[in-house]
Formats: sequence, C-alpha cells, structure tokens
Amino acid sequence: MQYSYAAELRGISKTYPGSISRANDDINIGLHRGEILCIAGENGAGKTTLMKILDGLEKPDTGEIFINGKPVTIDSPMAAGKLRIGMVHQHFMLFPGYTAAENIVMGMEPLRWGFFLDRKKIRAEAARVIEAHHFSIQPDSPVQSLSIGEMQQVEICRLLYRNADIIILDEPTSVLTEYETASLFETLRNLAAAGKSMFFITHKLHEIKSVAGRVAVLRRGKLAGICEKNDIDEYSISKMMMGSENAAGSLPRKHKKTNTAENGKNVIAFENVTVMKRGQKRPLLDDLSFRVRQGEIVGFTGVGGNGLGVLEAALGGFLHPASGKITHNGRDISRLNIRRLRNQGLAYVPADRRRVGSAQDATAAENLIIDRRGEFFRFGFIDCRAVRKFCEGLFRRYTITGADIDNHASEFSGGNLQKLILARETEQFRDYFIFSEPAWGLDIVSSAFIWKRIAALRDKGAAIVIISTNIEEILALADRIMVMYRGRAAAEFDACEFRDGGEKELISVREKIGNCMQGLLPVPLRAGGTVQK
Repeated sequence: MQYSYAAELRGISKTYPGSISRANDDINIGLHRGEILCIAGENGAGKTTLMKILDGLEKPDTGEIFINGKPVTIDSPMAAGKLRIGMVHQHFMLFPGYTAAENIVMGMEPLRWGFFLDRKKIRAEAARVIEAHHFSIQPDSPVQSLSIGEMQQVEICRLLYRNADIIILDEPTSVLTEYETASLFETLRNLAAAGKSMFFITHKLHEIKSVAGRVAVLRRGKLAGICEKNDIDEYSISKMMMGSENAAGSLPRKHKKTNTAENGKNVIAFENVTVMKRGQKRPLLDDLSFRVRQGEIVGFTGVGGNGLGVLEAALGGFLHPASGKITHNGRDISRLNIRRLRNQGLAYVPADRRRVGSAQDATAAENLIIDRRGEFFRFGFIDCRAVRKFCEGLFRRYTITGADIDNHASEFSGGNLQKLILARETEQFRDYFIFSEPAWGLDIVSSAFIWKRIAALRDKGAAIVIISTNIEEILALADRIMVMYRGRAAAEFDACEFRDGGEKELISVREKIGNCMQGLLPVPLRAGGTVQK
C-alpha cells in the first residue's frame, strides 16, 4: 500500500540557545502527495523554524521526519536535496555577482565535454524555466541589478529547475504584485496537479483560501489546529493564530485623508529626475517628478523591474541622478549619501532588512539605539540599565517575540527583524520617512499596528513615501498613488476619490492600477485615474 504522506514530521521540538520558550513544541504535521498545505501563524510562531528543520538548516531537539513513510535523517540542505526537498527562502540566497540564469542552474550547471561550462545551454535552460512559468525576469540580468520581486522569482525558478518533489515556500508572495501572485498560484496548482507536494508559509489569510488544500496554524511554537479547505475562513484562522475572539477585528481599516497636507509645504521633491546605469541605454528612472507635502503619504507601486527599487535607492542616497534634482525643504540633496541624508532628517525602512536595514552581527539593543546613543551616556559611559529599559519597552509595544534584546539581529525571524527596524525608525519623529515594503512578512495584527503607526506619523505632519508591490497596502495607506512602469510614473490617483466612491469604485481603481502596472494603458493618467487627452 502506498504511503499517503509525502513528508511527515512527528513530535518536532526545538529550543534556541538563550531562549526561554520553544520555537517548536511537539509538532505533528503530515503533507499529502500533490497537496498545497499552508503553514500560518503570527511572527515568531515557529513556522520558518519548522520548515528549516525539514530542509536540514536546523536540527530538532526531539522528533522524527518521514519521507514517503520511511524515517530519514536530514542534517543539511544537501541531505534534503538528495531526498528531493527544496526551500525558497524569504531572505534570498543568491549570488549577486552572477546573472539570473547562472543563479538558477548553480550547482547543476550544464557542461561541455564534462569540464567546461556550457554558457549557451545555461541561458537556454534558465530561459526554459522562466518562460514555462510566466516570470518576467531576463536570464542575462545580473542579480545585483534586480528588484526584490525579481530576486524572489530567481529563487523560485532555481527550485523548479531542480525538480524538487517536496517544495517549501517561505512567504513567496511577500514582494509580488497581484498579477505576479496570481501567476505564481497558477504555477503552484499545476505543480500540485503534477504530483508535487508543497508547504506554503504565509501571513495573508486570503492566500490561504485561494491556494491551500489545508492549513496548519501555529501559535507560540505549538500546533493550534489543522483546517480542511472547505472549513477555511478568515475569522476562524485569525482566531487560531491570535488566540482571541477579537482577532479578526484587528484587520487594518482604511484611513481618511486629513486636511494637513492641503496647506503643508513641500518636504521632498523630485524634479525631472533621471537615473542611468553605466552600459544601459534605457534610464532606470526616466524624467520622474513628484512632490510630497507635510502630512501626506504618497504611495508608489508597480511590477518589479519598473523602477521601484531604483526609486528607493535614489531616495536612500545609494544612487544619484544623472539629471534633474532631489530636494528636501527646498535644499538640493541629490548628491548626499545615506549618512548625510539621515543627519538631514531621513527615517528609512528598506526592503532589504538584513543587508541594508540592520547590522546583523550587532545585538537588537545596539540596532535600536544606533541613532540615539547620546541619549544614554552618563558621565562618559553608556547607561546599560536605561538602554535595557528603553529597548524592552519597544519590544513590548511592537510585540517583538522569540528573542531577547541581547540576541544578535541575525538570530531574529524575518517578521521580528522588520518590527525591530520599524521600532527604531518610527519611534523618533522626523520630517520625512521612506518605507519600502513595510509590512513584508508581517502577520495581520503586526501589519495593522504598523499601518496605524505610519498614519499617525502622517497626522503629526510627516511627509511619507511608501514603496510597495502590495496594492492593498498602498490602497489602505496612500493619499496619492503613483504607478511606475519602465521607470516612469504611468499614472497618479487621488485616494480620496475612490475611497468615497464605494466598493465598485475601489474595484475599478484596482483594475486601472493593474493595467498601468502591466503597461496596458499606454496613455498616461492624471490624478483621479482619468486619461489625459
């Protein structure tokens, strides 16, 4: 008789050194062949730890793993690979100095005469995988030039190229647009129909209903329950995740624009900004102009590769304009680097939280006080007691769990590291904030908290730029929405117009934004989403 589970984890427990609670506590989960099983839960619930154990990146303290009914020992990703298990990580494991194609085939490169890399075949094999699954990346693009969303696609393609039978996806849609997410889901359904078995980690409740056969919910390291597809609804999953009758009530609600911005001065402005890259003919940003006033949130969205990452780099001082200028309160800041921009008043939450947003070898406390160490000096020495009190207060307010302020940033889960960075950047009021994918990897409650925090900063008079491939996030927060396509602002929408127009207007705007993101509306749109004549 054929065993029904492709993979089964029995009695899995894991405690990290220095932690007082178990990351996984006696968890039992089985994955059927050809099934997509969602693993849901709040940040720090133990989802990624459990899947890292299956992928050989972590070793359990107790428990057993069975593949096709046979007990196995998985002590490394190589061992997992031999069992045809593969994981797409939330934080990318790519080689930035190589092309997308080279990353996709890395470790399984086609050879000529058994010795030499067959570069023509490398490109062809990568292109075959990319085209088969309708991704937008170019095989010859260097990974370091790709947006976060495109890097995610490379990770997924690399796993598909290896033809893994058991696939683990850790928040794979975090930086994908609705169009890209729908395409990915279609790919996953086709893979499941072909007999592939998948664990799908997600915080997004609507995704569970859309793609899952079943959902397993973790809460504080324990298995809270498993629901069949027909029994899945957002309220019951929220209740299991949060352990509260009012969990569903924590979902973010759209705010209304205040009058602050109407009379506010311009804080940040792009004036005909063009960003070029050496060796490229087409600009990365093409004659982009916009202004952000006091008390206003301007949201930028688009498909990866159309300028969002470049916009973030220009705002953060990592790329400088070839022409045009960037101003802050009327002063030209086009050539300032990140340190000088922060001294000018910039608060910045980057999309890449590990390489750009935090010092991985520093403790959580050191990351939290990096910009305000002077506040904790007493007679020439750091007041460690005051630092601990301050940081522990932030941990409580931002619900950072699963680690202590003395743990290094590298030990934090993706969601908790995001909250750590958000706590550092939003605790002090500055006159302008840049948020790139602020709710990436956060659960419902954490996302709602952060969104309310961002709206509160706006209401205090801050000028805020949000860059996000999550349309729902942009719709929920932005006062004005700008859609990027091929480095240009393809359209601008006034959020108040469609928020006051009801559900039909909201659906219509979603469709217009989606069309602009795909370049399906060739004529530029002005504020309100109307076509310019």
